[in-house]
Amino acid sequence: MSNSEDSQQYLNDMMVKEEDEASGDESDRHDGHGIMLREQDRFLPICNIIKIMKVPVPQNGKIAKDARECIQECVSEFISFISSEAIERSVAENRKTVNGDDLLVAFSNLGFDNYVEPLSIYLQKYRESNKSDRNLFLDSSYMQSEDASESGKQ
Repeated sequence: MSNSEDSQQYLNDMMVKEEDEASGDESDRHDGHGIMLREQDRFLPICNIIKIMKVPVPQNGKIAKDARECIQECVSEFISFISSEAIERSVAENRKTVNGDDLLVAFSNLGFDNYVEPLSIYLQKYRESNKSDRNLFLDSSYMQSEDASESGKQ
C-alpha cells in the first residue's frame, strides 16, 4: 500500500469514527478494521490526566469533570495526530519502528515548530542518560564478575 493509500485509509477510518460518534454515545467503537475499540483504549487514562492537570491548580482548587474529560480527549487526539504522521514517515522509509526523530519531523511537518527545539534537546539528554545508565550497568556487572572470579581464586 502506498502512503497516499495509507492516508486515504486513515481518513476513511476517521470519517467512520465520526459517523459512529454522531449516531450515538456508545462506549465501544469500530476502528474501521472490524476491531472494537473501547473508550479506555482510545484515550489516555484519566488518572494520569488529572495528575498533570493538578500541578498548576492551587491546593484547594478543583477541576470540573467535563474539563478533565475534554482535556483527556484533546490530549489523546493530539498524540494520535502526531503519531500517525510519525508512522507515515517510518513506513515511507520501510521501517517498523517509530523513533524520536520521526516524532520531531512529525511536529515540524504539522506546524508545531516551537516544540521541535525543546523536544530535540530533551531527546538528546534522554539518549545521553540512557547511554550513561547502560555504561554504569555494564561497569557494575563487570566489577561484580571480577570480584566473583577473584573470590573464587582464594
